[in-house]
Amino acid sequence: MLNALLVMAGIAIVLGAVLGYAAIKFHVEGNPLVDKIDAVLPQTQCGQCGFPGCKPYATAIASGEANINKCPPGGEEGIQKLASLLGVDPIPFGGDTQPKPKSVAIIDENTCIGCTLCIQACPVDAIVGAAKQMHTVVASECTGCELCVAPCPVDCIIMKPIEEKISNWKWKYPVYALTESAATAGAAR
Repeated sequence: MLNALLVMAGIAIVLGAVLGYAAIKFHVEGNPLVDKIDAVLPQTQCGQCGFPGCKPYATAIASGEANINKCPPGGEEGIQKLASLLGVDPIPFGGDTQPKPKSVAIIDENTCIGCTLCIQACPVDAIVGAAKQMHTVVASECTGCELCVAPCPVDCIIMKPIEEKISNWKWKYPVYALTESAATAGAAR
């Protein structure tokens, strides 16, 4: 019994050492710019930009394959942040991509048949329910990506824009670079 335990411990130590060596030897450095761009994106994983998620979109931006103006959930604020990060001029939304108001999915519970297609489509698990039972949306988790709307066979999901209240209001101030003009600089001297 003791011999078997020692053999198993020895195997575990050898395999642990091999895995540790492999992790160091085959370590792949990621692109830090991709991580910074990914941090700016809203992480809705909605695919409205034409990429399967925020990380692939960030990779495409970093490699120059995509513009910074393809993310509707990020809005104009996201474009401004990405332009500032990358040191480029902000550009308006492009192509068929348009900014959308922040919204949340609402399921008509009288119409829902419990097919679970919306649950499978939701990338953030904001929809709860069981098969052949009514489903509902956890509004605080919903990112408004609209991925649950298309698979619904009875069209019981609608997207409702979030009302602006004191609890979720954000000041929409313009962002201007503060620079000292030549006239005020000369007068101050």
